[in-house]
Amino acid sequence: MDLIRPASPLQEDNAPSKAAAQRTALSGGAALSGRAARRRRAIAVAAVMAAGLVMSGCGGGAATQGAEKAAAADPASGDAATGSINVCGGKDASGIYKGTAEAFTKENGKVTAKYTEIGATTDEARTQAVQRLEGKSTECDIFVTDVIWTSEFASQGWLLDQTKLVEANRDRLIPSTVETTEYDDKYWASPFFTNAGLVYYQKDKVAKPETWQQLYAEAAKAPGNGYVYQGKQYEGLTVNFLEMLYSAGGEVLNDKGEVTIDSPQTREVLDFMSNGLRDGSADRAVLTYNEDPARLAYESGNFGYQRNWPHVYRLLNATPLAGSFGVAPLPAWEGGKASGVLGGWNLAISAHSTNQAGAVAFIDFATTPEWQKHVAMDYSQAPVNEAAYSDAAVLQKMPFAKELLASVKGAKPRPISPVYPQISQAIYKNVYAVLSGTASTEDAVKKMAEEITAAKASF
Repeated sequence: MDLIRPASPLQEDNAPSKAAAQRTALSGGAALSGRAARRRRAIAVAAVMAAGLVMSGCGGGAATQGAEKAAAADPASGDAATGSINVCGGKDASGIYKGTAEAFTKENGKVTAKYTEIGATTDEARTQAVQRLEGKSTECDIFVTDVIWTSEFASQGWLLDQTKLVEANRDRLIPSTVETTEYDDKYWASPFFTNAGLVYYQKDKVAKPETWQQLYAEAAKAPGNGYVYQGKQYEGLTVNFLEMLYSAGGEVLNDKGEVTIDSPQTREVLDFMSNGLRDGSADRAVLTYNEDPARLAYESGNFGYQRNWPHVYRLLNATPLAGSFGVAPLPAWEGGKASGVLGGWNLAISAHSTNQAGAVAFIDFATTPEWQKHVAMDYSQAPVNEAAYSDAAVLQKMPFAKELLASVKGAKPRPISPVYPQISQAIYKNVYAVLSGTASTEDAVKKMAEEITAAKASF
């Protein structure tokens, strides 16, 4: 997580224009039929629906060989790798991508790596990545991918199957981070750094939260105790809702991919969130907040709790609140257990890479326990290696590492589907309708389930 701009799974309103997204999503290609045509239509619809939102951008294009025919990365190939590789991704605000490429080049000696920015925002980087992958460009050997891109990219046959490589490195990876790379019972990327939500609380006003119910009760006790979170109608609201739903034992899709969001847990969480706005536990202004407005509201000193990402820790320490706040992992649902929603970034090898062995060597380096310490110490990102969180040097730079590890280990991926943009939109749109008072819980749950079912049927 970049300390200035979150290298986060969430997007603020910096997406390309709707028209541009539609042109990209619906362009080109001969007429298709059967499953390939359905896939193209689903990805195109997902891009159009998400335009101007978290996952807007391009998708679709000519049919590819698909995940079932993808070639596999050879874990042993990195040992004899030579030549050069190009790692491509979004704006390197913290310097982690360029720094990793330089450190790898220096240590490896036989392979030269460079980092190329292909977008100033996450949406732009995704758009540029899709254009290159659809066009079978050999420019990029590795793409730095948001965890929510895995299913879409893999389903189109754009990536190498990394199952054997991930299995070879599994002992160095936190299990929950590996789940973000999975699609169709295979692994399509390697975790690089991760992310999970935290609760910041004013120690002189409120208690460290153990359950969501306790947090909301404490927040309602006094005007200055309130809770702020990301309640705007965008991807952040999906994440905030899923954090509670997962901890309450609910889910969106089951292990078979069936839609299971029409459940008692979904109703309970929606009622709970809605009641919290009515009784003053949460300020109604959260309905306009994404990450930065929530942080700035909390920095005013007028609230007791804030849900946000790890990057906020350093920013808060540069304000008058320094020393007055605590950091806690996300609380449990009463009678349940804590469960966050994973963010972060992975390393995916392009199916069109001309130096796949060099890409394997780079991934081997980037996921080593030693380099993962630098991920935390030098770049303030959340490592995917558990040992890094207890390292003395890391703890000096990241004193809340224990709390962050608890959130990461207890977190789950968002629903795994090539039509995730449509699924997310169905969630945040209907959750927002309940919170804003324009829909009943019952109507919203039914509509949510119907829209997610329709999205899945389109693929």
